[in-house]
Amino acid sequence: MKYFKWLFTAALLASSFQSLANDYEVVNIDSEVLDERRQYQVLLPEDYFSTSQNYPVIYRLDGAENIPLMKEVLGRLQKADAAPDVIIVAIENNDRLHDMYPTVNQDRNGPVGIGGGAKKFLTFIEQELIPDVEKRYRTHSTRIIAGASAAGVFSLYAMQQRPGLFNAHIAYSPAVWWNAGAMVERTKKWLSTKPSESAYVYMNMGNEGLPMRPYYDALLTAFSNHENPHLSLVVNEHPGVSHGLTSAAGIFNAYQSFFLSKTFPREGVTANMQVIDDYYRRLGEQWGIDSTPPENVVRELGYYFDWQKKPHLAMMLYKHNMSHHPENPDAIAGVAYGYEGQNKLREALTYAKKALAVATEDIPYYDYFVENVARLENKLKGTEKAN
Repeated sequence: MKYFKWLFTAALLASSFQSLANDYEVVNIDSEVLDERRQYQVLLPEDYFSTSQNYPVIYRLDGAENIPLMKEVLGRLQKADAAPDVIIVAIENNDRLHDMYPTVNQDRNGPVGIGGGAKKFLTFIEQELIPDVEKRYRTHSTRIIAGASAAGVFSLYAMQQRPGLFNAHIAYSPAVWWNAGAMVERTKKWLSTKPSESAYVYMNMGNEGLPMRPYYDALLTAFSNHENPHLSLVVNEHPGVSHGLTSAAGIFNAYQSFFLSKTFPREGVTANMQVIDDYYRRLGEQWGIDSTPPENVVRELGYYFDWQKKPHLAMMLYKHNMSHHPENPDAIAGVAYGYEGQNKLREALTYAKKALAVATEDIPYYDYFVENVARLENKLKGTEKAN
């Protein structure tokens, strides 16, 4: 019986992966740099063909087997407005260790005489792969490179060798022990030059011991000894997680920490409304979308600070929101709500009427705008009689 259950489960999984595989676009590229044919696979956003939008691109080393997990995790972030829709490019390798490592290994902890092809492979990515992707698809300027183990070393190498080529560099459990820690020494020298190109770096580590751990710790020490305002470093530890699972353990934090969320953080709100505009300008540049602060987000910040008994800050948020969305009935109604909270009923009624004037009857909650005007009129009459 257990055998048949296993067959049934395996069949479901195979069907699921086959369905996802059918969504991939497989592209072959004849590389002059590498003097061989290479392949990459592309997963486009679900709405790609129904929009004219340009999308950030994630270049995932180690091939298409990583796409299913990426699609699920990024999908959750996207539903929460914590990450944009992206194009995923999965790069296949013909000789992985040769491509990923910048130096030939002489350490007996690994295969001696292997590696040393990273320089050519990076040139291939920069001069042939990325231009091919950007010619075929609508891409935004935000680029991310991600890889695990040997490919994590390559992500760090790309950051140092081609500053600015990628905005984010993700290295799951990078195998920096290779060739007696050659990447650690390279990183120390690079950090000592005080690089000025902005970069995001994510690294994590599981339960790896020798030879990995001492070299990785030395890498972390190098970063901490050379603090740089241009580098944004995020590091996670996963005790009890094996080397092969660090990608799965780290993928959420890697992308959630890099992408700006459409929800402005409450703790970032000050009396200076320009802070909000600057945040959404950066978000627009990162996501490749309109940078106008979302109406519902800023209005709900106003509600929050009203609840926190900070009515003046709340009113600043309502009015700032309306300045960006002057014809939006919800934004105008937010100002009315703020004035009512301050017991300024005439002003509240004025804005409630303005909200009703621009509201259209096809809005599902159109009756709210009608009833709000009537309610405030009655409330104002009651106040005037009492006086």
